[in-house]
Amino acid sequence: MDMRHCLVTGANRGLGLEFVRQLLAGGARVVATARHPGRATALNALAGAHPGRLHVLPLDVTVARSRDELARELELVLDGQRLDLLLNNAGVLHGGERFGQVTEADLETSLRTNAIGPFLLAQALAGQLADGGIVANLSSELGSIALCREFRTPSYAIGKAAQNMGTVQLAKALAPRGIRVVALHPGWVRTDMGGERAPVAPAEAASALLAVLGRLGPGDSGLFLDPGGNVLPW
Repeated sequence: MDMRHCLVTGANRGLGLEFVRQLLAGGARVVATARHPGRATALNALAGAHPGRLHVLPLDVTVARSRDELARELELVLDGQRLDLLLNNAGVLHGGERFGQVTEADLETSLRTNAIGPFLLAQALAGQLADGGIVANLSSELGSIALCREFRTPSYAIGKAAQNMGTVQLAKALAPRGIRVVALHPGWVRTDMGGERAPVAPAEAASALLAVLGRLGPGDSGLFLDPGGNVLPW
């Protein structure tokens, strides 16, 4: 897969930061976003080590003005080039939810961050995506209706299920340009969100998912894939 120009959201830590590291190692030019770039110490250190190849820009994916400002700044950063990969990694999970105590605020935050924001960002940046490029939405098997076996993190699960539908809708909308849009389940990853008990290291998860993206064919757009490239049920 030709990944000369990439954008990764939620890149200040965890899996997002590891995606940036590995894309840079592969020779890509990367735009990495964070809500508070000034606090993204590790990301800024990477930018210092890769001058001209990593640009750190602010983005709150839930805010329209922030998405619009990113689109404008991206025009300057890309200097006439187009994005080969948009990786919607930014997300939120509210742990410890119990039935009877799930709040409207947590449901709304999850929908805005995990589903609405990534969809609208892809829409806003559509003109800056290369024909034949890729939009990858970091999802979770917890968003699979077919695989749901227990009451667990409902706001996150509902948000990711909505994101999955957004993935399919984007796949249909961008199909005429050959842009492939997929939802990716990274596994249970050892990050701030996944927790210390998670068995998969961020480097392992990022490597596996980038390999999946590298194998995508024209007919794979609109799929929900695990780290092995296997299709998951909606």
